[in-house]
Amino acid sequence: MDSCKHVLILGCGRSGTSIFGELFQHLPTYHYYSEPSFKEVLELDAVQQNVVQLTTSVTGVAQSIAVKVPRESEGFPPDTGLSFPLSTLTEILFPLQIFWQVRHPLDTICSLKVGISRNWGHHPQPPDWQQWLSRPLIERCAHHWNYINSVGFAQVKNAAVITRFEDMLANPLEFAQSVGKMIHLDIGDNEQPLRQWAERVQDKPNEKFVEAETSRAYSTQDHSVKVGRWQENLNEEEIQLALPIIQETAQALGYNI
Repeated sequence: MDSCKHVLILGCGRSGTSIFGELFQHLPTYHYYSEPSFKEVLELDAVQQNVVQLTTSVTGVAQSIAVKVPRESEGFPPDTGLSFPLSTLTEILFPLQIFWQVRHPLDTICSLKVGISRNWGHHPQPPDWQQWLSRPLIERCAHHWNYINSVGFAQVKNAAVITRFEDMLANPLEFAQSVGKMIHLDIGDNEQPLRQWAERVQDKPNEKFVEAETSRAYSTQDHSVKVGRWQENLNEEEIQLALPIIQETAQALGYNI
């Protein structure tokens, strides 16, 4: 059988890249890698052999890879705004579908606070991140969001499909099916794994909700919803600190604040 496209998921941390990436853990046609080093990505068999179809003895079906936000590796200078050199990957991994995951900037800022407060624990770090350490946490988070979604996105905008956190939570099954069509996935053959993933994607924590594994260290219990959480978590002063930093990029991505 023909394999699906390889997948690269990029975007600002705390924008839903983790739960989006774990969609591919549910699909038997994919091997999923969450934030591997770029060197690890290049050492994958699918990359080394420059193939788009792998057959496993376990499943007997074609295998493709999905990678979420590769990490920096020594010897591979990253493109500005990214954590890796994009052309190095696209030259040897194909066909490749790039997704750029976005989320309302104020919601993302709320979620970024934990990681940014830990010595700017989200990557890639803006080159001037240390100069922002004396600034209020809200401004640091806003700067991180803006840098990734302006400078970083500019590197891939001609090749990437924008996917939205809000669409994912509004109708996760429809979101998964739409992604499946873009990567040439047989929707009928994968109906059950798509539904399994969709059921765990919830706006409000409930008995069905299963948080993405790599997101758990950054979770807080200070909000009742994920979409629009900023209305619970940010006061007017904090919003006014963030707006000058994020507004232009937010509007370019379709978020009118």
